[in-house]
Amino acid sequence: MNSRDAQLLQLRPEILSARVDDTMSADEQFQNGTLRPVVKLQNDLLVEAFRNYIKKHKNVFYTLNIDRRMEYIANAIQKDIKFRNSLKGMVIGQFTVEEYQTYIQNSSALNKRMMNLVKQRIQSNIQLLEEEVSV
Repeated sequence: MNSRDAQLLQLRPEILSARVDDTMSADEQFQNGTLRPVVKLQNDLLVEAFRNYIKKHKNVFYTLNIDRRMEYIANAIQKDIKFRNSLKGMVIGQFTVEEYQTYIQNSSALNKRMMNLVKQRIQSNIQLLEEEVSV
């Protein structure tokens, strides 16, 4: 393993609930062993990227109630291809070479899992997305 890969793996948080075993599908093993730790590691960056997305779209997000905000997040990630690709890059850029080789074998299904995790992470951090009031 090269030093980049070792450093990437060392940076990742350990998620005790993300178990990986032989009874799981390869996609589920990749999700729990790679995607979940990487998405958690990238949490602050993902939230900041969504803040920027809100600003670029005229702060409409701040006029919505909580249910509509959750939908707004889901729609932004699902339907805005440029934004979606940006988020994917933030996650994929943290893969080791071996993980990337695994990812490209089934990228379509793994992208769905990845974007679902990113959506859940941003939605669970919705309080961090409140409009900042200047003092």
